[in-house]
Amino acid sequence: MKLLTFIEEGCYRLGVCLEEGVLDIGTAVRGEGAENVPVTIQEVIEGGETAMDALKAFIDRAKLSNRYASYVLEQSGLKLGPSVTHPNKIICVGLNYRKHAEETNAALPEYPILFNKFNNTLAGHLEEIPLPRVSTKVDYEAELVVVIGKKAKYVSEEDALSYVLGYCNVNDLSARDLQLRTHQWMTGKSCDKFSPLGPYLVTADEVGDPNRLSIKCTVNGEVRQLSNTSDMIFSCAQIVSYVSQNMTLVPGDIILTGTPEGVVLGKPIEQQTYLQPGDVVTVEIEKLGAITNTMVREE
Repeated sequence: MKLLTFIEEGCYRLGVCLEEGVLDIGTAVRGEGAENVPVTIQEVIEGGETAMDALKAFIDRAKLSNRYASYVLEQSGLKLGPSVTHPNKIICVGLNYRKHAEETNAALPEYPILFNKFNNTLAGHLEEIPLPRVSTKVDYEAELVVVIGKKAKYVSEEDALSYVLGYCNVNDLSARDLQLRTHQWMTGKSCDKFSPLGPYLVTADEVGDPNRLSIKCTVNGEVRQLSNTSDMIFSCAQIVSYVSQNMTLVPGDIILTGTPEGVVLGKPIEQQTYLQPGDVVTVEIEKLGAITNTMVREE
């Protein structure tokens, strides 16, 4: 299933992408007088299999209604929000692609390098991203996001992916000058809207092996990153298992799994041109669609 969040009158609403368009779940639930059907992405995530089954059953019933066409919207007319709206934790993995480690002259890590971001970094598809006044070196990073669907603690690598609800795209924007001031990366990673997430949350059953997906980033139409998630040093299963050994993962937690080669930081100094106001950045991962954002000057 391909889920999205759209914004109407300042509120997050749940949409399901179907061949005919985006099914507005909230409007359909009210129109059909249905009960016990999740109407936000957070309710889907927190409700687990019960909520997902209820949503699927409701969609099947709604399609039989003579009002069905009135519940279907054109995606192009929607203002999209982040595909996960209220993550309890935003966990990030650094230096997790072999070729990215090589381009930055970094040794391959023995264990996943973990850091965190916060909810202030969330943004949606087509949302403008302000370049911080305190930075001149904002970099793009195309990444695959793992969305946790079940409480996970001390899970094995073999079972880890059964705790995953689905996957989405993120641009893990990084202010390199702020990031590299200290050994802790948080400052350069947690500027406002530095995690545009979406446009969809695609359930795990539609994605298959998350470590066999093409991943790409373009800036103003120019391909800057082009790789495959098979180049990860630590696979998605290894990451989920490792994180669960150190903290309890809960539904809605998201894990950003690292970026491939091609970032500005990895280029020779004379070729480093960081993001500027007006630059349009698109992150696209196989089966997950593409998220596009325009960089703007911070007011």
